[in-house]
Amino acid sequence: MPTPMAIFYESFEEDWVGRWHPSNKEGYQGFWKRAKIEGHENYGLLVSEKARKYGIATILPEAVEFKDKPVILQYELRLQNGIECGGSYLKFLRAQKDGWTPDQLDNTAPYSIMFGPDKCGATNKVHFIFQHKNPKTGSYREHHLKFPPSPPNDKLSHVFTAFVYPNNTVSIFIDEIEKKTADLLSESFDPPVLPPKTIPDPEDKKPEDWDERVKIPDPEAVKPEDWDENAPYEIEDLDATKPVGWLDDEPEEIDDPDAIKPEDWDDDEDGEWEPPKVRNPKCEDGLGCGQWMRPKKKNPAYKGKWYAPMIDNPAYKGVWKARQIPNPEYFHMEKLNLEPVVALGIEIWTMQDGILFDNILITNDEKIASIYREQWKAKYDIEKEQQKKEEAEKAARENAFVRMQNKLFKFLYDMAELPSLAPQREMLLVCVYAYYALLMCFLGYVPQMLIRLCERLIAGTDRNNRRKSSCCFVSDWNYCGGCFVFCV
Repeated sequence: MPTPMAIFYESFEEDWVGRWHPSNKEGYQGFWKRAKIEGHENYGLLVSEKARKYGIATILPEAVEFKDKPVILQYELRLQNGIECGGSYLKFLRAQKDGWTPDQLDNTAPYSIMFGPDKCGATNKVHFIFQHKNPKTGSYREHHLKFPPSPPNDKLSHVFTAFVYPNNTVSIFIDEIEKKTADLLSESFDPPVLPPKTIPDPEDKKPEDWDERVKIPDPEAVKPEDWDENAPYEIEDLDATKPVGWLDDEPEEIDDPDAIKPEDWDDDEDGEWEPPKVRNPKCEDGLGCGQWMRPKKKNPAYKGKWYAPMIDNPAYKGVWKARQIPNPEYFHMEKLNLEPVVALGIEIWTMQDGILFDNILITNDEKIASIYREQWKAKYDIEKEQQKKEEAEKAARENAFVRMQNKLFKFLYDMAELPSLAPQREMLLVCVYAYYALLMCFLGYVPQMLIRLCERLIAGTDRNNRRKSSCCFVSDWNYCGGCFVFCV
């Protein structure tokens, strides 16, 4: 909606139906909503559904010319649910084909400038792209700002401003802070607007006898007669002898003599129980077990595959390049002639909902843009204070959790120190420390820990049915990305 001070301004405080027109093109199923901004009384335009293509556009009350005055493009954006993959930029549309209406917006609609954040995968940038018409050919081409700034990564309101000046300069500001300034006619854009004066002749072909090799194998070199390419890199050390005391008939691993078949083992369901293997203690005390084999050593006769030495190529001509010819598309200009903007569109694809657009402004007056940014600042300060409050409350909850952990650990530690539990003290302490580490990862294991500790205490005091207890480690990457330790 226009104001006396701006070419175009939209606050979405009033219902946008009739001014803005959602795209009715195939695939654009995202539903736009006028919604209150979280924590505020004012409204914005909301992306309400996940994993959708969105399109909406409005015709400007007058065309925006890029001539002798600066053009300021500005809007507020809040990613209320954050964003992992999706765009949140605006398209400032140039004249469309005859008969075009805003509800026909799609990704083919030509624009003068595309401006705003885009994030997905490795892409995380604030785009500034403009389409420019080559005066020689009449064709349009996109020119992307190189090394654009990154958008803030939070759920607060932010204001994005692009100043397009008559001297071919663009300045990108985020939250009133300058992030990038570039010359629109310079190498800061890919590709540059001004084409090269000459180009490689597409008809020029490299001669068949053109040799680009700097070095070549010496054609006069001959492999020495004693060069054996089949000699192995390593051979057996024939001087090595089997150590005295080597136990040929002893296996390196044996059944664990202390292992006991679990009481709840069911041969029908679990199969025949086999004790775990352990290192043969005889092998550790002696020099070795099993079949003895001579060690390997480097083969002194090994030379590998023979190659002729490299020499300078006498036929070398350098790297071939096609001859240069005048570029038929070349032109020169002192001032960029951007197409006038006649409509404004939001055409995005996003995996997130909660994207909220507000206070979209187009003006020639930098003071006016500054006044609207003051409204953003007041909103931002409120959100920032709320964020600090929530972070403080979260820290308090985490501190309370840590205190609870410490109390529980002390209780379990004191249990393990009871004189009546002295026979199990070492085992209990190992398990207590292990489970204490788990508390920092998954509080739900506390009940299991207490149950297992009680079972061990009962088993340890039953002299007639006592079995050995131990602690073992079980890898389980389904929880917390680490190893769980538990008593068995």
